Order: sequence, then C-alpha cells, then structure tokens
Amino acid sequence: MLVIAGLLCASAAGLASAGTRPESARPSTASARACHSTVRHGVLPTWARTGFSDPRPRLPHVLGRSGAIAALVFGYPLRAPPLEDRGNKILWVSRRAVKPLSDLRIRAQLMRGQRRVGRPVIRVVVGGPGPSGINLPSPGCWRLTLQWSGRTDHLDLEYRSRGQLSRP
Repeated sequence: MLVIAGLLCASAAGLASAGTRPESARPSTASARACHSTVRHGVLPTWARTGFSDPRPRLPHVLGRSGAIAALVFGYPLRAPPLEDRGNKILWVSRRAVKPLSDLRIRAQLMRGQRRVGRPVIRVVVGGPGPSGINLPSPGCWRLTLQWSGRTDHLDLEYRSRGQLSRP
C-alpha cells in the first residue's frame, strides 16, 4: 500500500510539473502563431523583379517563410469565389533556378487560428513557378505548402468573400 501511495504521489508531481515547461521547451512563436497572411505592398525583392520594366516595381506580394518563393498577387485582394471581372492571378517566383518541367504543387489547408478546417485542396501550376490563377473554395486564411524543383516553402494567403471590403 505504501508503494502504491508513493507511486501516486510521484505521478501527481510529474503531471504538475509537465504543465510548467521551461522557456526553452515552449513552442517557438512561428509554430504557435495563428494563420497569418502578410501581404507586402512595397518594392519587390531584387530576385523577384525579372521581367518588370520598372527597376523598383511595387506590387502586393507574400514571401514564403523560408524565402525560397514569392507570390506576386496581381488579383489583389484574392476572392472566394472569384469575381466575374477579375481573376485570382498570382505570379509565383522561385528565388533559385527551377528544373525544367517541374510542376509547382500546392497543398492548401483552410485554417481557423491554429485549427485545420476541412480537407486540404491540391492545385498544380504546370511547368513550375510562373503565372497562375489559383481559386480556392471558400474565403478565409489558407496555409499553402509549395513544392517545386526539389524545394519546399510555406506561406499563408487570405481569400476574402465577395462582399468583404478591400484594405491595403
């Protein structure tokens, strides 16, 4: 009986200490944060300017978390469902050279804060990063996993409803 009581006390102590992790064991801010689409409206990064006549082009864009890809959003703001007179146009630019005939595979997951909602949606940009029209089934914040030419990056994109006002 004494042994069982001792084990119960040790287990209770272990459970109590499990809730108070040291600072170094807590999840990083990046992994704990909610889905967040950071659309920049400033000058494009130097590596994403190829093909523009303006030496310092400004365009809404989102950079991948590891900086390996940029989504240049020509159809800003993105809409779900898309508007009849304007598409959800995104020019995908890889920071490094791409392998010929290597498609850009997009796995999009709707997020509500940290929670995944529904099933992921798959889109493919044939031939790799380049111009695309990426329509997603519903408004909200979509977490994208992008794979191309042996590379992977992640970014979040917000798709707004038709009635939602635009904001820079």
